[in-house]
Amino acid sequence: MRGLGELEAAVMDVLWRTSEPVKVREVMDRLDTGKQLAYTTVMTVLDNLHRKGWVVRELEGKAYRYEPAMSRAEAASAALRAVLDSSGDPEAALLHFARSASDRETELLRKALHRRPRRK
Repeated sequence: MRGLGELEAAVMDVLWRTSEPVKVREVMDRLDTGKQLAYTTVMTVLDNLHRKGWVVRELEGKAYRYEPAMSRAEAASAALRAVLDSSGDPEAALLHFARSASDRETELLRKALHRRPRRK
């Protein structure tokens, strides 16, 4: 999964806040970018997000309905995984990140690791 540009991120925010698949016009109506965007611009962004694997779409009549391919949490996890994998030293990067975590985040991580089945 490749990263997102500013407008792509804004479109994904709309999709993550929406409980059902939406058409381009519905995304346009919910976008809050501070500027007027053309229908074709939003359609192109959604098409790019589909090609990148961020959204899935289903044809309904003559128009597609779009929804996220993964939750916001899953996307954040994939981004963290990509950073670790490309860091050159995943162990050092992970340890540095862990030191920057708040007490609450550390406790959440500790509990999650405790519940996680051991890998062989």
